[in-house]
Amino acid sequence: MKEITYAELREWPKDTYELIDIRDDGLTAYGMIPGAVHIYVEELENSASLATIPREKKLVFYCEIGRKSREIDDTLEYLEGRDCYSLSEGYVGYIRSGMNSEADKEEKRKRAERSIQKKFHKQLFSPFAKACRTYQLIEDGDHIAVCISGGKDSMLMAKLFQEIKRHRQKEFDLTFLVMDPGYNSENRALIESNAEALGIPITIFESTIFDAVDTIEKSPCYLCARMRRGYLYNKAKELGCNKIALGHHYDDVIETILMGMIHGGQIQTMMPKLHSINFEGMELIRPLYLVREADICVWRDYNELHFLQCACHFTDTCTTCHEDGTTSSKRLETKKLIAELKKTNPFVESNIFRSVENVNVDTVIEYKKDGIRHNFLDEY
Repeated sequence: MKEITYAELREWPKDTYELIDIRDDGLTAYGMIPGAVHIYVEELENSASLATIPREKKLVFYCEIGRKSREIDDTLEYLEGRDCYSLSEGYVGYIRSGMNSEADKEEKRKRAERSIQKKFHKQLFSPFAKACRTYQLIEDGDHIAVCISGGKDSMLMAKLFQEIKRHRQKEFDLTFLVMDPGYNSENRALIESNAEALGIPITIFESTIFDAVDTIEKSPCYLCARMRRGYLYNKAKELGCNKIALGHHYDDVIETILMGMIHGGQIQTMMPKLHSINFEGMELIRPLYLVREADICVWRDYNELHFLQCACHFTDTCTTCHEDGTTSSKRLETKKLIAELKKTNPFVESNIFRSVENVNVDTVIEYKKDGIRHNFLDEY
């Protein structure tokens, strides 16, 4: 498969080629190159959409970083006689192509900050500040490691922390911490570019997590998530921090509640803060706890920002690996279920969220407290 960079592609007349996004639904839902058509790589051979593209048009395939598209065999029967190309560095390369001059970066930073202070103050800063106040997430004397994965949630969280610090209602310090678990060079460069453009002074440290879980066949995402958190705690403590902040938002919370019931047979939630079991004196906080994902996406798109979706080096399609080790398939399934329920019950999201605030223990057959099971018959 021949390769072409996005800069080279922009020199071609638009009517001479067709862009084909071969990533999975989790990645395409996060963003596509304008004008591209979506045909998942496993469906290329039987795709009716591919057959409708005029044969004189060049076909330019792209994935997340250019690996999967480069491996497409253009000698296959359904591509025979077609002029095929792989977009070098894939979607990440397209995003990085938008990182321009220092002046552009400065304007991007100012626009992002103004939008938090004004246009999206009610949707973003207010629920962020409310969560910090309600759950007592920030205290005087704290040194918080703001953990940045490179995605929209953690990048926004970093900007919100900068804004709330500017208000000086609490005296605390911040370290913007990025762990490189073995990123591809393209993904690491994207994180660094976005941080620079948004004025986030990141501290990067390396680990070998991706290599460590490379040979794990069963639940590698779960192990990877656990190891990532351990490395973050350890580095944060080494830097003098007493808390790590993660970018989970309101939608993550309600999806976790529902997934626990459907897939785990249990009722539990993603807590707004936790004491670390293995790192004495350390806490985990989630200040985006009351912020809606849709509002984060609107802020991102308004500011024309493009963030990393997933940097897993196993595949280009391992999207949204969460702290509990769940991957995109279960998350997407649960998102779609909630969206379907919302069509007939507009309060379904808030009801799921509030359900774990209104647990009536008198009507629970059995529950666990501090690892000990309690049955209703114990006091019947």
